[in-house]
Amino acid sequence: MKEIACLGVGNTGLIWYYIDLFIRQAMLMLRISKLTDYAILVMVELNVYHGEVMNAHALAERSHVELPTVSKVLKLLTRAGLVRSFRGINGGYSVDRPAREISVAEIIAAIEGPIAMTECSVEPGLCSQEAVCSLRSNWRRISAAVARAMEGVTLAEMSRPISKVEPVLKIATVSI
Repeated sequence: MKEIACLGVGNTGLIWYYIDLFIRQAMLMLRISKLTDYAILVMVELNVYHGEVMNAHALAERSHVELPTVSKVLKLLTRAGLVRSFRGINGGYSVDRPAREISVAEIIAAIEGPIAMTECSVEPGLCSQEAVCSLRSNWRRISAAVARAMEGVTLAEMSRPISKVEPVLKIATVSI
């Protein structure tokens, strides 16, 4: 049995989409960057040593990511307040919050900016079709659903493999 999501489309009525079709299409288009993937790896390593200070070199070794990339990721994570940096001979980086309190959405936003499916989902004026397109409110709803789903996944969950008994994440939006 397939789950369905109901998305309102302006005043033209309701259009029903199969959620599995939406996910298949999203998998072809919706991707995080390698930098964001590496940021999650680095955050996992930092949380293994929660509260301890680790330098970029050690994090690069442990995460198997090149040092310049780790340094760039750490700079962005620090700017977003997810990581604290310490200067000096024993300097490095640490996290203050446990992995169960850090969402994947926070890490994605730190590296890529706001979670949005389209440019018009973020703010008005970014799309040349805005004046003639009636889809913005629907894209905003879809973007919000994706963001909520990512906010519901913690770094702690990303740190461990999914067992076969855990359900796969499903996103469903229903309008009444």
